[in-house]
Amino acid sequence: MNKCILIGNLTKDPELTTTTNGVAVCRFTIAVSRRYSNADGERETDFLNIVVWRSLGENCHKFLKKGSKVGVVGNIQNRSYDATDGTKRYITEIVAEEVEFLSTKNADEAPKAQTEDVAKLQPIDDDGLPF
Repeated sequence: MNKCILIGNLTKDPELTTTTNGVAVCRFTIAVSRRYSNADGERETDFLNIVVWRSLGENCHKFLKKGSKVGVVGNIQNRSYDATDGTKRYITEIVAEEVEFLSTKNADEAPKAQTEDVAKLQPIDDDGLPF
């Protein structure tokens, strides 16, 4: 069985491309902290490449940005290619089946808007209530 579940933050804005057949593919990298600290007492971080296909990839490109927190369910895939200098390169990436947006696109703006809305509320007169 090849299945992984990850929660992390995007290290940069997602990149959307299309294949020669017109299929959308979105790529981004997430930073995932390890569960335990190293010998120096610091938690190490892994940077994992994520690939998302079709409409889910388009939505990731549309709604995610650098710093967004996401949950990813997918499988680990290894592939290789020959570089221009003649060496063989290996890539490990996560092919996402599900991506859960754990922070909003405008997370920085939400508290300000909410505070302004609360300030506009008027007190109600509860003397006339039957309970």
